[in-house]
Amino acid sequence: MMATITHINASPGGVPKLPQPSARITRAGLDGDSQRDLVHHGGPDRALCLYSLELIEALQREGHTIFPGAAGENITVRGLDWAALHSGQRLRLGAEVLIELTDTANPCRHLTDFFVQGAVKRIAAWVHPGWSRFYARVLQEGTLQVADPVTLLPG
Repeated sequence: MMATITHINASPGGVPKLPQPSARITRAGLDGDSQRDLVHHGGPDRALCLYSLELIEALQREGHTIFPGAAGENITVRGLDWAALHSGQRLRLGAEVLIELTDTANPCRHLTDFFVQGAVKRIAAWVHPGWSRFYARVLQEGTLQVADPVTLLPG
């Protein structure tokens, strides 16, 4: 199965981030998106936040009310082996955008409403490896649309 972008999400600050049909991606992140907490979010090494639609759906089956954009991710993806991803890997998003995964994204208290009994640690890498969101730096800017392909690059 080919990996694809299922959702592009943005907000003027905070969560949930809301769906967008397309977006311009720059080294600073997704145009029209911002974060309230610039100590823990944003910046060149956290320009984008990505998450897996398969994991969101699994979390929903566990009873959590999370949905695409609720965890603050900008790009929701279907079709990647999320547990096999790690910092340093590069992904091509659509035809133009090139990113490098930098680190897992720690969940914060603003996500508690989307988890049964506020259990945000359900997506914490140190508690549940393979279930965390990823931050990425933008290496090549461009435009993305929902349904664009996602390619994990070799090396």
